[in-house]
Amino acid sequence: MTQNADGTVADPPGAPSTAVPACATSAPTVTKSSQVGRLIGVDLARGLAVFGMYAAHVGPDPSEGGTTGFVMEPAHGRASALFAFLAGFSIILMTGRRAPKTGRAGRQAVAKVVIRALVLLAVGTALTLSGTPVEVILAFYGLYFLIVLPLHRLGARSLAVVAAAGALVLPQVLYLVQRVLEESDPGGVWSWPADADGFLSLMFTGSYPALTWIPFVVAGMAVARLDLAATAVRLRLTITGAGLVVLGHGGSFLALHLVPGALKSLAEGGWGDPGSVGSAWWSDTWGYPDGTPAGLLVASPHSETTLSILGNTGVAIAVLVVCVAAIDGFPRLHRLARPVIAVGTMSLTAYVFHIVGVHLLGIEELPGSPLHVLLGFLAAVTVFATLWSRFFRRGPLEWVIGKATKPAELIR
Repeated sequence: MTQNADGTVADPPGAPSTAVPACATSAPTVTKSSQVGRLIGVDLARGLAVFGMYAAHVGPDPSEGGTTGFVMEPAHGRASALFAFLAGFSIILMTGRRAPKTGRAGRQAVAKVVIRALVLLAVGTALTLSGTPVEVILAFYGLYFLIVLPLHRLGARSLAVVAAAGALVLPQVLYLVQRVLEESDPGGVWSWPADADGFLSLMFTGSYPALTWIPFVVAGMAVARLDLAATAVRLRLTITGAGLVVLGHGGSFLALHLVPGALKSLAEGGWGDPGSVGSAWWSDTWGYPDGTPAGLLVASPHSETTLSILGNTGVAIAVLVVCVAAIDGFPRLHRLARPVIAVGTMSLTAYVFHIVGVHLLGIEELPGSPLHVLLGFLAAVTVFATLWSRFFRRGPLEWVIGKATKPAELIR
C-alpha cells in the first residue's frame, strides 16, 4: 500500500480495490477507510519481515552472545515464517478476500497467482545459481503459491483446520521422508538443477521445505478471511497467537526436560553438550536436529517440527495483529512508520536488493557481519523505498511481475 502524489492511497498489486466511489455515503466511506488501514498494517508487517530477513542474513551472529546476539536471535527463522504467513494473506487478497472471485475474474486471479509463482521460481533459482551465500527463499515461495492455490475458495474455519492438521502431521512425514532420502537419493531430474534447489530440495531437503512451510501459508490465508477491523476478532487472534507461542516453545521446553534422555540424545548427535542444546526450545544457536527422534521435540525456528511451526505461527499472527491495530488506532504511527511501510510495499525488490548487496560486497559468512553492516543495509533499502514510493505506485520488481501477469487478463 502506497500513497499517490495527490495523497490518496494506492492498492497493493493484486489486492482488491479499496477506492471509494464518489457517490458513496459516509458510512461506506468509513468502512473503506478502515479496510485501507488494515491493508497498510499488512504492509507494515511485511516491512518488518524484510528487516528481520536482513538481520538474519547480514547481521551479527546470535551465537556470539551478549545483548546484540540476543536482539538478533528473534529474527532467525521467524522473519521467514512471517513472510510465508503473509504470502497466504496475499493469495487471498488476489483471489478475493471476503468472498472468492468467481467466473472470469476468478479464472484471471488464479492465472495471475500461477504466473507470479512461476516468476518467483525462476528468479529464486537464478539467484541461487549465482552462488550467493544466502539461502534464497523465493523459489520455495513460488512452490508454496502453487501448492495452496487449490485451497483459495475455502473459508477461514476450513483453512484453519487444514493449517492445524498440516502442522501436526507434516513434520513427522518430513522426518520419515528425509530418512528414506538419506538411504536412497533418487537424483536425476528430481535434483535438477544441481547447483540450485530442485524438486526434492524444494519439497523435502532444502532450507524451507514446502512440506513443513505450507502450514504457515495456509494459516495466513485463514487469517485473511477474517474481519480484522472487528475488536473481537483481533482479541481472539491475539489470544490464539500467544497461545500458539506458549504451546510451541513451552511445550518444547517441557518435552526436552521431561522426556528421558532427550537432551543427551541431541547432544550426542554432534551439536554440543546438554547445556548448549538446552536452548533448542527457542533458539537456533544450538544447531539443528540431526536425524535423532529427539529432534522432533525441539522448537528452534529452522527445526521443521510441529512445535516450531506452532510457535512461529503464533509469532506471525501476533505481529500482524499488532501492526494492523497500531495503524488503525494511532494515525501518527502511520506517518512515523511510513518508511517501513514503503519497504513492505516492495518486499520482493527489497529482498533481491540485499542479495545483490551481499554479492557485491563479497560477504561470505552469514550471519556474522558487524552491526554497522546491517544498519547500512537497513538504511539503504529504507531510503530507496521511501524515495521510490513518492513517485511510483509499485516497486521495480513488483512492476515487472505486474506486467508479467498481464496475459492473465486475456482469459475469458
